[in-house]
Amino acid sequence: MHYEDLFDLPDNVVGEIIAGQLYTHPRPAPAHARAASGLGVDLGNPFDRGTGGPGGWWILDEPELHLGADILVPDLAGWRRERMPALPKTAWFEMAPDWVCEVLSPAAARTDRVLKLPRYAAAGVAHCWLIDPDVRTLEAYANQDDHWLLLGTWGGDDVANIDPFAAIPLSLAGLWVD
Repeated sequence: MHYEDLFDLPDNVVGEIIAGQLYTHPRPAPAHARAASGLGVDLGNPFDRGTGGPGGWWILDEPELHLGADILVPDLAGWRRERMPALPKTAWFEMAPDWVCEVLSPAAARTDRVLKLPRYAAAGVAHCWLIDPDVRTLEAYANQDDHWLLLGTWGGDDVANIDPFAAIPLSLAGLWVD
């Protein structure tokens, strides 16, 4: 499998290369897109733009990560600007993010959990969130020696301060489709 193989995929498909294999899944359904977009807004203003919060982050939707031989596309990712002062000129990132978020869907949940999470940990990603819009939960993990430690699980209308963005309370109610 080669990077160029991703160029032949239809527009309605997301492709990733993991351990030399091509994995595809459809573009997000509305509940999935709503959760990812809502989280991007909630974190983007205070952490990326510094509006009402500490700033100091790049928060991006669906960045293409080149982590060794793997090409991964998390739903959201963030880099501390102290580690990456400027965005790269390429269409992808070779520096592992400090935080990734996968919004789970029936088509991609197994791949996200079983294949991508270990690769994120091995690449040095410090924090990972998994959001399940169907059951309305957010799981937060911290990387401990290349393994994920569950920090907590929140759901429904919970409001929580969650690492690495604990400086601002996050209301989960805005992430779900009613």
